[in-house]
Amino acid sequence: MDRDEAGGVFTDPSAYAHEERFHAACALLRRESPVHRVETEGFNPFWAVTKHDDVMEIERQPERWLNAPRPALVSRDVDSNRSGRGLPIRSLVQMDAPDHPVYRHISADWFKPRSIERLNDRVAELAKRFVDRMAELGGRCDFVTDVAVHYPLYVILSLLGLPEEHFPRMLKLTQELFGTADPELGRGKDHQALVDTLRDFFTYFEEIVEQRRGRPSEDLAGVIANATIEGEPIGTMEAIGYYVLIATAGHDTTSSAIAGGLQALIEHPDQRQRLVDDPPLVATAVEEMIRWVSPVKQFMRTAVEDYVLRGVPIAAGETVLLSYPSANRDEDIFDRPDLFDVGRSPNRHIAFGFGAHYCLGTHLARMEARVFYNELLPRLRTIELAGEPAYMKTLFVGGPKHLPISYTLD
Repeated sequence: MDRDEAGGVFTDPSAYAHEERFHAACALLRRESPVHRVETEGFNPFWAVTKHDDVMEIERQPERWLNAPRPALVSRDVDSNRSGRGLPIRSLVQMDAPDHPVYRHISADWFKPRSIERLNDRVAELAKRFVDRMAELGGRCDFVTDVAVHYPLYVILSLLGLPEEHFPRMLKLTQELFGTADPELGRGKDHQALVDTLRDFFTYFEEIVEQRRGRPSEDLAGVIANATIEGEPIGTMEAIGYYVLIATAGHDTTSSAIAGGLQALIEHPDQRQRLVDDPPLVATAVEEMIRWVSPVKQFMRTAVEDYVLRGVPIAAGETVLLSYPSANRDEDIFDRPDLFDVGRSPNRHIAFGFGAHYCLGTHLARMEARVFYNELLPRLRTIELAGEPAYMKTLFVGGPKHLPISYTLD
């Protein structure tokens, strides 16, 4: 594999579904071309940034590196349709200062540790429900489709205050949004399929805004619908963008970490035994699972001015791709980064990003994974793969889409 072939993994959705190939390509780029120019047919050019320190350097300077107008890698066709008839929803992902901190503040208190702790009983109840479901399934299931995608979905949509009968619809739309490039999950690979999915989100959440506006409630959906920005009611597009972000990223990334974490424990039985012997290690194990899977594959930033990164000149207006899975396997930061170690400490992973755009749901995601494994591991007697795991084809967010397992539970 040469450098250009290695750079091509970032524009190939199937590369993320074949982790060995993807991580080999990233390791080559970290060694030989850590700030690498990628020019692939069907995509606007960009620089792939693969080293942990370089990703952090950019994340620390939001005034020099903007999310807009290209917050995540998409095809040239989607890039060219971002305005007008393109993507109709504006969320925190598309925002920079001064808008970003103002809109982020609307929900920030809901995701602080002291607020998240109030959810502990509900999260514990749901964790038990889904481990009980594993038991009901008779010792064999697809852990992703039967358990992992549902548990955090129930948590985040309960936080929003959406009715439980709508949860399957939200799951399907989320999978279509993030799985656009996956034939099993998406509606299609073209721009119109993405727009159609977003329109369905828009239709659903526009009704939620109308229902909640002027009717304050104690759930997060009501807080967002009745928020004010500089004394004026939040715009409908911005409110819908908020709902879409929380309802999708708020569960899909967590389910990927939980499922990928279980696969890692199956493939590293010595590490599962460490958790059985030392249950408090679950907290550090969760951090390792998140590093190992890195569900958010990339974000993009656009240079405000000419910039030199690791000796490579990047012109104003050019974009960089921040590769979180690569940064989280950086040999200069992590001792034996390709080893799954439930006791890894320190663990300087940046799977949640860093700085101004640090993931809002960090504390909730950690709690959900920790509570789930504290429920599962004491009851788990045996576990093994019952088929070949499969990962989502994606360019943005993803993880396991199938994990067939057989097991015995108390």
